[in-house]
Amino acid sequence: MSSISTQKASPSSSSTPQWKYDVFLSFRGEDTRNSFTDHLYVALRQKGTITFRDEEKLERGKSISPELLKAIEESRFVIVILSKNYATSTWCLDELVKIIECMKKMKTTVFPIFYDVDPSNVRKQTSSFAQAFSKHEECFKDFIENVNTWRAALREVANLKGWHLLDR
Repeated sequence: MSSISTQKASPSSSSTPQWKYDVFLSFRGEDTRNSFTDHLYVALRQKGTITFRDEEKLERGKSISPELLKAIEESRFVIVILSKNYATSTWCLDELVKIIECMKKMKTTVFPIFYDVDPSNVRKQTSSFAQAFSKHEECFKDFIENVNTWRAALREVANLKGWHLLDR
């Protein structure tokens, strides 16, 4: 797992959590890695923001790495870039479950960006999100609780105030 920066952010007081990253970017690589996410990452870095962006492409059937889960825990803010194929990736969905857990337990701030998707399609899990979950329900019928957890996490992030961007 390659990370972008290993600098420790200096807390202003001992009661402040020590964040390793200012921002963690969660995105579906095939949709936005070489376009929107790349531009956002560069802009954040140019402003001096310590940003984690996963550089690896996960092979089918592989589990989300412990290093990636740790990077989520060590990030003060998370930007979730919800795109058409976000829900097709069980890795993105596992990441999202961890992000929501950190939002609730560690007060991590989460900012959703609805990239070329209607926020209501994400919230109601219609359109490409319905298709993705139909496949997940088929593939994971013996682990339907995982699918339900993914659905709940997606609804939760879709209910947060965010930005709706149309292919730009």
